[in-house]
Amino acid sequence: MCGIIGYSGTNTNAVEVLLEGLEKVEYRGYDSAGIAFVTDKGIQIEKKEGKLDNLRNHMKQFEVLSCTGIGHTRWATHGVPTDRNAHPHYSENRDVALIHNGIIENYVEIKKELLEQGVKFSSDTDSEVVAQLFSKLYDGDLYSTLKKVLKRIRGTYAFAIIHKDFPDRMICCRSHSPLIVGLGEHQNFIASDVSAILKYTRDIIYLEDGDVALVTKDNVTIYDKDEKEVKREVKKVEWNFEQASKGGYAHFMIKEIEEQPEIIEKTLNVYTDKEKNVNFDEQLEGINLHNIDRIYIVACGTAYYAGLQGQYFMKKLLGIDVFTDIASEFRYNDPVITDKTLAIFVSQSGETIDTLMSMKYAKEKGAKTLAISNVLGSTITREADNVIYTLAGPEISVASTKAYSSQVLVLYLLSLYMGAKLGKLEEKDYIKYISDITLLKENISGLITEKEKIHEIAKRIKDVKNGFYLGRGIDEKVAREGSLKMKEINYIHTEALAAGELKHGSIALIEQGVLVVAISTNLEMDEKVVSNIKEVKARGAYVVGVCKEGSLVPEVVDDVIQIKDSGELLSPVLAVVALQYLAYYTSLEKGFDVDKPRNLAKSVTVE
Repeated sequence: MCGIIGYSGTNTNAVEVLLEGLEKVEYRGYDSAGIAFVTDKGIQIEKKEGKLDNLRNHMKQFEVLSCTGIGHTRWATHGVPTDRNAHPHYSENRDVALIHNGIIENYVEIKKELLEQGVKFSSDTDSEVVAQLFSKLYDGDLYSTLKKVLKRIRGTYAFAIIHKDFPDRMICCRSHSPLIVGLGEHQNFIASDVSAILKYTRDIIYLEDGDVALVTKDNVTIYDKDEKEVKREVKKVEWNFEQASKGGYAHFMIKEIEEQPEIIEKTLNVYTDKEKNVNFDEQLEGINLHNIDRIYIVACGTAYYAGLQGQYFMKKLLGIDVFTDIASEFRYNDPVITDKTLAIFVSQSGETIDTLMSMKYAKEKGAKTLAISNVLGSTITREADNVIYTLAGPEISVASTKAYSSQVLVLYLLSLYMGAKLGKLEEKDYIKYISDITLLKENISGLITEKEKIHEIAKRIKDVKNGFYLGRGIDEKVAREGSLKMKEINYIHTEALAAGELKHGSIALIEQGVLVVAISTNLEMDEKVVSNIKEVKARGAYVVGVCKEGSLVPEVVDDVIQIKDSGELLSPVLAVVALQYLAYYTSLEKGFDVDKPRNLAKSVTVE
């Protein structure tokens, strides 16, 4: 989850390069931050608990000239967030500084061994063990020393290491944690995320599992897991530094909410032809759709909720077995997988470790694997049989908005494509479903102009402590994502339920002032949702309705967000956008840091 940046170049202000880079990847973790840089006196480490601003303010007391350094922003795993547990970590004699993203599974036994040898530790982390071990095994060569270290440890990692004997270089490696190399002119970079270095370069090498890279200002030498020197493809990142900035918005989250119409338009343009027929022929090359008898959609968090909507689309349009599973549970649920199984793995970052492990499991069992991801060259996209990219651009706010809607839209288009190929869709229905996409774009734009109405509702609910999100059918999937957004950035305990299930136990929790958000985008079930609303109103709930025009919901709720009809399957996406606004404005009213909610990180790379 943690953010990594490294620099080697001719710019003597390496510290500022590192701090700027950490600012761009702070969404990966903000429990603490630190940098290590080479000076004429050796390696200096400065680190501070809390957000990056604490480190920035601390660094104002120093005047540093350095051309090489590494930086880290932490999401805590081993050891509470404190200065001493922040990265980078020294070895005992301060010849080595190391940063780490991941978890060392056998750190206890290695630490015990080092303690017996008299090594003194200065933190509670698993990562410091690797710095101490590197120093103990050091043989004068960075590469051979690192190989000896890697043979001793088990776990997931992206490491970046500097040594006082080599003030002009970094050595780094990865295994199941993201790490890239950025190429510049007389300067090179390493990072966990492209956004950290976009100000300086868009030429990127995506390291593969087992790779080790030696990086200086003029050279990058890469060795693969078999210790052979290799050349990795250099890829050009299409989006630029400006796209990853706030662009005048108060927060990334609202900027990203309001980019959704543009993303819908771009997705439609890329994945449909001139006749507006969906075309995934290239992306699904090698998959015989007529041979598929079962589909799994596997993901985590928001991507999982997008997958639930995808499941709904596919079951309705294809008429075959479709299952959605949480990636961390998938391997342990004994899924029935054959060579006729298509397994779809959804991940915004393409680095989500649970999703990656699930994909490897599915491949071993013989399934065809399809990745849906937002990041070109990410691990999941490289290891899947086939890939469809979402086109959301950089998403910086930890709470996902535009990435979610782009995932849902790709799953929607994929369902239409498969339905057409399999002869499951009549032409008139296909045309209507396609036209609904344009309608959705227009209606999100209309919702943006009316967002202040949602802001007023947020002011009235900001002090609630508990709540329920209710829906039926596909709206129950919407309820899950809406509930998650409220939890993520407002720390309000909410629970999502199928509306008809509330009375089977959970209604015992309804009392005066409890928030209930009721979603109704399917008018065929509108009366049943109204009945469920009356049940909670009778017990004192404060109810916010999210519904289409023509619904009976406004007659029985305290507040209502009305949305335009965007078609049977896409109106729920518009409802999600409304709930994104509701969560955003509630957080704004509560005075929280919208983009950096506590305890969370953007990319989850530990199991």
